[in-house]
Amino acid sequence: MKEIRVRFAPSPTGYLHVGGLRTALYNYLFARKNNGKFILRIEDTDRNRYVEGAVENLIAALKWAGLDYDEGPDVGGNYGPYMQSQRLDIYKKFADELIAKGDAYYCFCTTERLHKLREEQEKQKLPQAKYDKHCLSLFREEIEQNFNNNLPYVIRLNVKPNQKIIFDDIIRERVEFDSNNVDDQVLIKSDGYPTYHLANVVDDYLMKISHVIRGEEWLSSTPKHALLYDAFGWERPKFAHLPLLLNPDKSKLSKRQGDVAVEDYRDKGYLKDALINFVALLGWNAGDDKEFYYMNELIDKFSLDRVNKAGAVFDLQKLNWLNAEHLRKMPDDDILKLLKKEILNSQFSILNLPDNYLLQIIAAMKERVSFAKEFITTCQYFYTAPTEYEQKSVEKNWKPETPEQLRKLIDEFKLLDNPTKEDFEHAFGKTADQLGIGKGKLIHPLRLAVSGQSTGPGMFDLLFILGKEEVIKRIEKAIEILG
Repeated sequence: MKEIRVRFAPSPTGYLHVGGLRTALYNYLFARKNNGKFILRIEDTDRNRYVEGAVENLIAALKWAGLDYDEGPDVGGNYGPYMQSQRLDIYKKFADELIAKGDAYYCFCTTERLHKLREEQEKQKLPQAKYDKHCLSLFREEIEQNFNNNLPYVIRLNVKPNQKIIFDDIIRERVEFDSNNVDDQVLIKSDGYPTYHLANVVDDYLMKISHVIRGEEWLSSTPKHALLYDAFGWERPKFAHLPLLLNPDKSKLSKRQGDVAVEDYRDKGYLKDALINFVALLGWNAGDDKEFYYMNELIDKFSLDRVNKAGAVFDLQKLNWLNAEHLRKMPDDDILKLLKKEILNSQFSILNLPDNYLLQIIAAMKERVSFAKEFITTCQYFYTAPTEYEQKSVEKNWKPETPEQLRKLIDEFKLLDNPTKEDFEHAFGKTADQLGIGKGKLIHPLRLAVSGQSTGPGMFDLLFILGKEEVIKRIEKAIEILG
């Protein structure tokens, strides 16, 4: 079996779409599973859609996601350049070869003529607009005259009529097209740049790509590519067209219904391991019920044979669940690094909290959060004393007798010397017994006084982390404010 070589070939038109991330990921997993090469190629020949800085953004997003490529614009390789705009002479040479063979031809039709042609075909209610091969019949003298007159032109693929174009797709099996439904696609535009179709095929051949793994939206272009491979006399690569990504309402995933950029998810605090895990399951499964994966496990399990044909629904709740699961399984020291970054970007950046204090917060809250930022946003009481108190809890748990009960608890806490979690718990139980009340009557107002909230980590974990002096100060403040 020849070497496995696959590529991710995005256009630099802005951000990296999560659909693009999935395509890149499946190529990466397939290459790593089969000891092959994963290549990044930038298809930047559509200059009208080119966005400044997009290449750098794409590279940064791929590297953040851990999809390290073996060859590419910034790492080099034996088959470069890896930017199509730097390969224009190559495409011109191969386009000329197609013309010489009669598999392509010059077209001098104006945009006005093409527009009129389309209107006429629409009036006839033809299934699709197609070029009418008008320029295929031009004599050599006419072509030379047009060149001499500097008329703009394109080069078109000469699709022969009444042919069956058949190819095997790893995911969709045998696929067949009728050449009568395939347009004479432009291969070289009037600006001298190739279209996707020519550049894609030429580069895949020259870069020795063995498998073309790409989105379903390119399936209708594949017959044109198959014809090009055949015209050049080249062996076709193996094709695999991935299912569409869908919104929950089964419409195609788009920015109108939420974030679709990898950068957006990164900036919102999603872990790369969670996003990769989630995206891997959008159209693929290992044949079992497992849903939690690390990258090395995905590489071990991945197979194109297990990719589904049907569209995959982008379920944000599942992504959030996976993010929480990956966060919980991270070592506390790694979470600490994330938390410190979040603190630097928060109102608490002026605090100089020791690592051992932050590690205690992590241990207490790890099972209660889904994102690193929630180690701050859901428990601000670890960083600052409450100045407001949850109204529902006040109404339910703060009774006329509560201040006196809490003062007795303060007296008991004052007797403690450098108290442990167990010391706080013992003192609390002793006070409840002395007051002759159930622990619930005391623990809810205590939590409210210390945190301002009715929920949180274990009560005695909270007291221990804050420390005796801070706890007493907060109870006294709550009594003063709530009365």
